[in-house]
Amino acid sequence: MLDFPKWKVWAVCLTIAIAIAFAIPSLFPKAQVAKWPAWVPRAQINLGLDLAGGSHLLLEADAVDAAKQRVAAMEDTVSTELRRSQPRIDIGDVSTSGGRLSFMVRDPRQVDAAVERLRELTKPVALTGSRDWDVTVVDSTRIVMTPTESGSAKALKDAMTVARDVVRRRIDPQGTKEITVIGQGEKRILVQVPGVEDPEALKKLIGQTARLEFKLVELSADPSQVAQGHAPAGAQVLPMADGTGLIAVKRRVMVSGDQLTDAKQSFDQDGRPVVSITFNSAGSRRFGRVTQENVGKPFAIILDDKVLSAPNINEPILGGQAQISGNFTVESANALAVSLASGKLPVKLNVIEERTVGPDLGKDSIQKGAIASVVATLAVILFMLITYGRFGVYATAALIVNAFMILGIMAIFNATLTLPGIAGFVLTIGAAVDANVLINERIREEQRRGRKILDALETGYKEAQTAIFDANITNVIAAALMFYFGSGPIRGFAVVLMIGIVTSVFTAVNFTRMLVALWVKAKRPRVLNI
Repeated sequence: MLDFPKWKVWAVCLTIAIAIAFAIPSLFPKAQVAKWPAWVPRAQINLGLDLAGGSHLLLEADAVDAAKQRVAAMEDTVSTELRRSQPRIDIGDVSTSGGRLSFMVRDPRQVDAAVERLRELTKPVALTGSRDWDVTVVDSTRIVMTPTESGSAKALKDAMTVARDVVRRRIDPQGTKEITVIGQGEKRILVQVPGVEDPEALKKLIGQTARLEFKLVELSADPSQVAQGHAPAGAQVLPMADGTGLIAVKRRVMVSGDQLTDAKQSFDQDGRPVVSITFNSAGSRRFGRVTQENVGKPFAIILDDKVLSAPNINEPILGGQAQISGNFTVESANALAVSLASGKLPVKLNVIEERTVGPDLGKDSIQKGAIASVVATLAVILFMLITYGRFGVYATAALIVNAFMILGIMAIFNATLTLPGIAGFVLTIGAAVDANVLINERIREEQRRGRKILDALETGYKEAQTAIFDANITNVIAAALMFYFGSGPIRGFAVVLMIGIVTSVFTAVNFTRMLVALWVKAKRPRVLNI
């Protein structure tokens, strides 16, 4: 029991001091914390929507845009697959009008082979008995691919699943904020973000599709025709993002944002904000090959069908890294980097409902939660003092340290406290003394068996640890399952519960043992009143 070396005392004290240092800023207003010196910890616990208010957005998928992007993706797939066929199948006069893809096979003898290959690209839709695309031949050499109703519905459902994940990653890249992102119906997403001070920036971040594409500029285009919105076959006219005019680019995508592995804000050689991007291995090879074959030619950097810039390819870009420039500010470059890193939205989302939730209700909830926490803490402290005397004092100290450690750890991870989180905090206060009760009762039992003071203390702490760890492991498993399968308030409750379980075990097994060891070593008591 007395074997508690100085290094362990310092380790326990340092851990507690760090946790308390990070907990303190959460007890003061943000405006006051912002004035503190830079070296002082400033991380604070975020308050959930039910406590601090925030933004409530209802997003709806643009079904027309989704259908358009689906046809465009099929166009690229068809061109690639037919070009790779053996023998190669050449096509021309490609059209995507009317919500369907049509093109002409140049060699009439290859029409049947092309139809067979294209039907292999289509997929059956479960429970419908149909495929996602209909492939038909018109005028003997023209093939028309029409999306089926069941295929479009399945594609939209899949796109909404991906869109929810993308929206969550954009708002909360670290996954520590208790935001709510859930589907409503077939094409709507409900987003609730607590404590947002700039809802317009939030809407811009969520609504940006972030569809990044690199395409070659069409040099044969007539500027006068481009100004009227007309482009040669195989090309398209897109506006410049800065509003300076129009530009013709080839329809074929050199590299897309799907092949990015990283994106971050940085600065170019002239100190201007840019976005540095890194491609995966496939994207690196493709980008390197295309830039090798087109040295001296301009290529367009396109974001959501707007050309950010069209620089010349001065030399092959072989390292898999590039920079996106386009008259950015640091804020806009960082926002774009976040959007690109989180992935592109498979479908455009429009805000159809927006509400701002005020913090008035939250203040009342915080006040009642604080009262509940104080009452619960005082009741537990009173019980421990009456029941265990000096050891109740140690348990009380552990309880107070435990509360600060919960706040400190939540602040370190920038976690969010919700109303259910306060309930978890109150529950943790009651559960925090369970370990102390087990230890103290075990020491009492060892005393009744006639053991000496040191033996009773040593055996009590040693034997109680097994029960403590077993009981708390089951609680951690339950909390982890709630965190994994739950969302919003449920995850907030689970976070506080998991942190509280870990800190309560630490304070009961290590902190109180340290206090008891120091007391016994200093006083050498002959009687153990517990």
